[in-house]
Amino acid sequence: MSGRRARARLPDTPHIGVHAMNRSRLATATLALTTTILAAGCSSETPTQVPSPDATEVGHIHGLGIDPADDTLYVATHFGLFHVTDDEEPTRVADRYQDTMAFTVVGPGHFLGSGHPDLREDLPPHLGLIESIDAGQTWRPLALQGKADFHILEPAGDVLYAYDATSGRLLRTKDRATFEEVLTAPLLSVAITETQDQLIATTDQAQLITINPETGETRKLGGPATTYLDTAPDGTLAAIAPDGAIHISSDDGQDWKEVGSIGGQPAAFTISDQGWYAATDTTVLRSTDSGATWARVL
Repeated sequence: MSGRRARARLPDTPHIGVHAMNRSRLATATLALTTTILAAGCSSETPTQVPSPDATEVGHIHGLGIDPADDTLYVATHFGLFHVTDDEEPTRVADRYQDTMAFTVVGPGHFLGSGHPDLREDLPPHLGLIESIDAGQTWRPLALQGKADFHILEPAGDVLYAYDATSGRLLRTKDRATFEEVLTAPLLSVAITETQDQLIATTDQAQLITINPETGETRKLGGPATTYLDTAPDGTLAAIAPDGAIHISSDDGQDWKEVGSIGGQPAAFTISDQGWYAATDTTVLRSTDSGATWARVL
């Protein structure tokens, strides 16, 4: 990654300089606390206790996706994959308690994931890249079982970008079996630009960066502190700040404007043709007006 940006020079007036420094220290401390909490919520440690069979809590949310087969919502959590419909209570898919750390929908009933197994199953602690072609009823291993714990899965046409939390590497694959490294860096989220010639990502310090997928070269962007990113169907880049504020950019992250807020610290974010979906730790919200207003769906 590129070197740190030079610090702005404090004003010469001592009184103003002290207050500016205090505000800077407060902002830095707040951001450090937020990113520490985010990192803890996405720990790569494996579960150590089998949940009771009658447990129904959703638990910490890791991922969201809309299945185009029926336009319904799936929520990947620490305690299993949940199916959410408008007129029923959320249901745990296949009564499985798999800790799905990364989750994406790539087609009708076709899901990709990663994380840690239900401890009632005889599987390695790190699932590597896994696939379901029956809307989460069953899963099969595709690659790196026992070796990788992916926390980000970002499809881009025929390419899949996958961030392995165990090694801190962003990888890419075309066949979902063999991988090549793009770069090593601590990342929270990755999004594809409209032209797909570069990636935009957020670091564990909530810093926006661009990534050249061919060379791994990175460049810091300005803009708001950001945890999660996604790209809307019209090419708009959307971001959620650590405090839940929603920002959008129509020029691949060069300029941003705030449009709304989810009202709390984010845990997941995805955009689909059916709307924008965001999660806090245990709730899911939906926006049908490009992030301006949000309503709870779970």
